[in-house]
Amino acid sequence: MIFARPKVNPTPTFRRPFSRRLALSANPFLYYFYSSKFSSSFTVLKCHCTEDKSTDKSTQGFSVLTSDIPWKTGSLWSAMAVYMFNLHIPLGFGGLSIVAYILNQPVLDPQTQSLSLLLLDILELISTLLLLKSTIKPKNGLMNFFKSSELSIERNWVLASALGFGILILFVFLTSILADRLYGDVNNPILKEMLLSSDISKVACVIVYCIITPPLEEMVYRGFLLASLVSTMSWQQAVVLSAAIFSAAHFSGENFLQLFVVGCILGCSYCGTGNLRSSIVIHSLYNALTLIITFSS
Repeated sequence: MIFARPKVNPTPTFRRPFSRRLALSANPFLYYFYSSKFSSSFTVLKCHCTEDKSTDKSTQGFSVLTSDIPWKTGSLWSAMAVYMFNLHIPLGFGGLSIVAYILNQPVLDPQTQSLSLLLLDILELISTLLLLKSTIKPKNGLMNFFKSSELSIERNWVLASALGFGILILFVFLTSILADRLYGDVNNPILKEMLLSSDISKVACVIVYCIITPPLEEMVYRGFLLASLVSTMSWQQAVVLSAAIFSAAHFSGENFLQLFVVGCILGCSYCGTGNLRSSIVIHSLYNALTLIITFSS
């Protein structure tokens, strides 16, 4: 028996290569379905994979200080207590009495007072640097107080210093008028005696009030205290609280309001620039102006 060999269709040939686009174009419904499906898929993929890294600078706010502080967490109030009760009060307010006791003089002459203040301020500065160094994290150093952050680089601290000093002069003038009406003359007679005594006393006072005191107080009250407070509260609250502590630390009731305003302006300058140089310059210029007014009054 002979079986018939099955007939196999020959391999189909096309006049042109097969194209899905050509096939879809023949059916408008399929073309619309596939095009909308694939385009929506790529759109969704693009939304999930593409990230807009651009940031609006206006969202950064006025303060450029961050919560990343270079010293140990929880060391703020203990370090401030050590500074106040072991350094600032004994040296700043009891130092001259100790010098008078050592020299066996009941009353120090103005030149001796000015030179003693210079030595006491240098001692307080060195001791404060050692205290702050003990709170710094191992991988950081004291220069972190003067190190600018990435955000603060864009801020012009020189311009901020000039603007801050101008605003400070205005507010100091207004608070001085108010203080004179409430307390009378608030000038420091001891400081005036030192400025009028000799050229050596003048130089010593300029070094103390314009060169040593501004960096010392700015490192403590702005670089350490204010920066620590900003990491736990809003920068406005931190400025007010640090300014109140700064003013109270001078133990001058008649100058409390003026020193509080000074502390607020210095705090705003540091928050706005993130650079301690700005507040140091403003502080130094303010003290220099105070010396000039005291000397000429």
